[in-house]
Amino acid sequence: MSMMGEFKEFAVKGNVVDMAVGIIIGAAFGKIVSSLVGDVIMPPIGVLLGGVDFANLAFIVQEAKGEAPAVVISYGKFIQSIIDFTIIAFAIFLAIKGVNSLKKKAEEKPAELPKISNEEVLLTEIRDLLKERT
Repeated sequence: MSMMGEFKEFAVKGNVVDMAVGIIIGAAFGKIVSSLVGDVIMPPIGVLLGGVDFANLAFIVQEAKGEAPAVVISYGKFIQSIIDFTIIAFAIFLAIKGVNSLKKKAEEKPAELPKISNEEVLLTEIRDLLKERT
């Protein structure tokens, strides 16, 4: 099989397409959570902490000199990233928990009893008739 044929077989498999859709949705979800944290959650937290804007929290290691920019450690953005991660991890946890509970419900359904063959039915009838004679 040619390399192009192998690639085509790989690319059209359902798992690859599902993974691509998951990555795209995950990226969009990440943007939503970042906006939620940066625009909705962090401003009230900043107000509660005395008007602190987390996006601007930073240590200046070295001031800007000439055309060289300042060397800055932006720990406020890092705090926002930690909150983003926590919210995303919790949302994924809830989604997986939901999927697992659905799987568990599907597994709890009682399995159908195996169908008894004609031979077993006849043997059972013969056994019962023999018991009646004795």
